Amino acid sequence: MTPGTETEQYWDERYINRDTPWDTGSITAPLKEYIDHLSDKTLRILIPGAGNAHEAEYIHLNGFVNVDVVDISHMPLRTLKERCPDFPESNLIHLDFFDLENSYDLILEQTFFCALPPERRKAYVMKTYELLVRGGLLAGVLFDAPLNDDRPPYGGNLTEYQELFLPLFKPLVMERCYNSIPPRMGRELFICLQK
Repeated sequence: MTPGTETEQYWDERYINRDTPWDTGSITAPLKEYIDHLSDKTLRILIPGAGNAHEAEYIHLNGFVNVDVVDISHMPLRTLKERCPDFPESNLIHLDFFDLENSYDLILEQTFFCALPPERRKAYVMKTYELLVRGGLLAGVLFDAPLNDDRPPYGGNLTEYQELFLPLFKPLVMERCYNSIPPRMGRELFICLQK
C-alpha cells in the first residue's frame, strides 16, 4: 500500500494534478441504468468517496431529493456544487466515510471500494452494513480484474467479493456488467446486495 493513500492530502493532490483516471466525465451506463429503474425519489441515498460525483449530479437532476455525497477531499464536493449550484450544501459531506453516522435506504458504489487498500475492505463492508436500514441496498460496480497491488485502484474478483459481502448481505445481483464503457468491458461486476 502506498503510504498516505487514505488521507485528504493524498486525494487533494490527485485532484490538483488531474490524476483522476477513474473519472469518465459522466455517469457510467451500469449505474445510469440502475438509477433509471428507481421510482421512489425520496430514497435516502449515499454516494461514498464520490470523486467528481457524476452519479450524484445525475440523480439530483432526475429529481431525487435525499442524496448525500461524502468525500475525504473537499475538492470534488466543490466541483459538484459548481456544476449543480442548487445541490443542497448540507448534503455535501466533507468527511472520512468511516466517520459518517447516518442511515440510508441505498448506497451507490462507483470506484470508492477500489480506492481503499484491500486491508480496509472488511471495514467497508461493516460500515455499509451499519449505515443501511434493514432491507437497504448496496448497489454499484466493482472491478473484476487484478489492477494494482501498491496504489489505487486495487482490483478484486467475484470469489473475493462473495467472501467479503455474503456473510452480511443477500445477493440480489452479482454478475459481469454487459454495458461497461469500452476500457472496462469484461472487467466490471454489477452488485445489488440487500442488508
